Amino acid sequence: MRSIVTFILILCALSMYSQEKKVNKPKPRWKVHGRFAFIFNQSSFTNWASGGENTIAGNLNVNYDFNYKKDNINWDTRFLTSYGISYIQDKGYRKTDDRVELNSVLGVKTGKYWFLSFIGNFRSQYSNGYNYKEDPKKLVSQVLSPAYITLGPGMLWKKSDDLNVNIAPSTARWTVVNQRFSGEYGVPLGKTTLFALGFNLSGYYKFTLMENIVMENILNLYTDYLQDSGNIDVDYQANIGFKVNRSIKMQMTFHVIIDDNSSSKIQFRQLFGLGINYSFHEKVVY
Repeated sequence: MRSIVTFILILCALSMYSQEKKVNKPKPRWKVHGRFAFIFNQSSFTNWASGGENTIAGNLNVNYDFNYKKDNINWDTRFLTSYGISYIQDKGYRKTDDRVELNSVLGVKTGKYWFLSFIGNFRSQYSNGYNYKEDPKKLVSQVLSPAYITLGPGMLWKKSDDLNVNIAPSTARWTVVNQRFSGEYGVPLGKTTLFALGFNLSGYYKFTLMENIVMENILNLYTDYLQDSGNIDVDYQANIGFKVNRSIKMQMTFHVIIDDNSSSKIQFRQLFGLGINYSFHEKVVY
């Protein structure tokens, strides 16, 4: 009888301990979401009456989201990079995509959805870019040239990881080029950097259009106080993902840039492809 009572007491103690441990289990401070996508396109023509050029193209996209939360501290960092190349018969290899971007927002909570914030942004490319409309082709960019660095304090309104807007009325931005591009991208001739101070507004909104279709919107607006005041630089990107199954996904990207320092015309980029997609989520407590 005594042994039975002892056994019951041990079970009760273990039960109370497990419940207490479950209640006091610390919440994860880091959330990591990574996405990898590879898109491949190929077209071939043999004795095709209406004509055509044999092409092979591939595009690799890597996106990482790092979200840190502890007490009143919120730190969101997004790393985006993509590279694409195509081979066109009789024309050789051409770059179709080249982008590396790092966005980071550190916030201290002051209200239900409001934070005092500090933003950081870096944007550039990996390799040489050419304008093939000119003969001979004209070199228009190189690795880290141009590169854009943006830093500034502001206010962040964040309802969730999928919906936020940051307002930074005093943002510093540097445009960096090598000596080869001195005098271009708004950088004065003989210089390799351009400093700007202005107003920056950035926003992010991700939502489900319908089942298995997700749309992601990334917007950046910037106007310079020091020169061309009132002229607004626009960088807007829309990504629409169509999930076929766990590993296959169709991706559409629409990207618009309005920046008089890099081009007098509206820049537009559109990508469409079906490829292999891998996504993972990780939560870390420490």
